[in-house]
Amino acid sequence: MKLALCNEVLRHLAFEQQCARAAALGCDGLEIAPFTLADDPRTLNREAARRVRDTAAAHGLAIASLHWLLVKPAGLSLSTPDTALQSRTVDFLRRLIDFAAACGAQVLVHGSPLQRSPVAGQSVADALSRCEAGWAALAPHAEGAGITYCIEALSPAETPVLNTIGEVLRLLGRIGSPALKTMLDLSAAAQSEPDDAVTLLERHLGAGDIAHVQLNDRNRRGPGQGDTPVAPVIAALRRLGYAGWLAIEPFDYQPDAESCAAYSCGYVRALLDAGEQPA
Repeated sequence: MKLALCNEVLRHLAFEQQCARAAALGCDGLEIAPFTLADDPRTLNREAARRVRDTAAAHGLAIASLHWLLVKPAGLSLSTPDTALQSRTVDFLRRLIDFAAACGAQVLVHGSPLQRSPVAGQSVADALSRCEAGWAALAPHAEGAGITYCIEALSPAETPVLNTIGEVLRLLGRIGSPALKTMLDLSAAAQSEPDDAVTLLERHLGAGDIAHVQLNDRNRRGPGQGDTPVAPVIAALRRLGYAGWLAIEPFDYQPDAESCAAYSCGYVRALLDAGEQPA
């Protein structure tokens, strides 16, 4: 397994400093939030991707994935009944698929709760239907780019659209694209899934449904900064042969961003290293 830090934790630093800090903390890569790279991520092109990739590589890091896809530009929505706005959103996501591929990333994580939620007067069913149409339109592009596009189950506190992995899998079954998968976000799963994370992994990882893992606590702090078990999750991933990325994604940076990153990375790296020692 490979360890990545979600770079928005260190967004107060220049990107090269983010890379240096992540490498010093024992990470193998960064998971990138596009809004941290440009005020308008629509300007991100292949040249920008090359700079990001090369800067990370100079510090021994890979670009693992992209997430927080629709933070900027403001106003995007995949669920909107405004067909022109939805079309612009789908076009922007196609650009991010291309940017991810040019960075050498393997995965896009689509969370974006506000941009999948119903607008005033819209039903949850209609919002979901419009999101599904958008993801179906993106699937061939992701497949052609060699990108695994992961649709994330989020807690009901964030959105009423797709709160469990089972709900996401039913949607993926209707679309039927090998490029679309789901992923495990430990915090969201601890808040909204009827089963614990280990059970979810045992059910879905071997089936090829889960293609990415983000580690955090149900209290939205870093892994190890609350009561959500992490060690059993890593043990299950190892037992099930997972060789992908573990992305550290805290939202509540305690006691501060850099300390949170250091503690979280150290905690998970220690669990990984302990599991690699002979019994």
